[in-house]
Amino acid sequence: MAEHVSFSSSTGPVLRGVVDLPEGEARGWGVFAHGFTLGKDCPAASRMCKQLASEGIGMLRFDNLGLGGSEGDWGDGSFSHKVADTVRAVEFMNGTGREVRLLVGHSFGGAAAIAGAHACETVAAVASVGAPYAPAHVEHNYDALVHRIEADGEAPFLVGGKALTLKKHFIEDVRAADLRERIRTLRRALLVMHSPTDNTVGIANASDIFRTARHPRSFVSLEGADHLLTEKNQAARAARIISAWADPYL
Repeated sequence: MAEHVSFSSSTGPVLRGVVDLPEGEARGWGVFAHGFTLGKDCPAASRMCKQLASEGIGMLRFDNLGLGGSEGDWGDGSFSHKVADTVRAVEFMNGTGREVRLLVGHSFGGAAAIAGAHACETVAAVASVGAPYAPAHVEHNYDALVHRIEADGEAPFLVGGKALTLKKHFIEDVRAADLRERIRTLRRALLVMHSPTDNTVGIANASDIFRTARHPRSFVSLEGADHLLTEKNQAARAARIISAWADPYL
């Protein structure tokens, strides 16, 4: 079962999302932060959230600014906006009486979940999947455009056949983002999940996150998984692990 929802972003435009609902009584509630330009309906987001819902954890997944059904211009966003909108998603859920105890983030969204948890008093546990240690790691997606953006202020950025606009403020914001202190002072349970054969965000990122974090911290190797969790059962397996791990914190 799914409930379609919308709420205001941190900068005003309306963001649209889906709450994947448990069939019976909920064990708890969570929010999912998707990857760089992936959206709420990408395999990692939809499959993980549906699996978590089937295990009693209701999950809100939403499109960030200018993606999917959400309003606004993706080019006006940044890592800071993504973090702030993740916090807004938690506030939205809390406002509907569904107290969010769990944050799950995939790839770039994993970094945003860790950073955003600090502003979410109800959140007790954070799970990152294939997350970069430094948000600026995402620059490898557009490294060929950097000089043009620095000179002209922006450049078209093609993603899945769609032209987005990548602006200079995004590059500056992501380079300035320092996740180390956010990880060290998280004061919430952290589950780091990563594939040792991830060719997009290398396994060394997981090692750095885990070493920087304080207890309670856990690491699970997603053996055989690709970065996007597109192969059969990869996303569902990750969700089942999160479900079991998160149980004490819901």
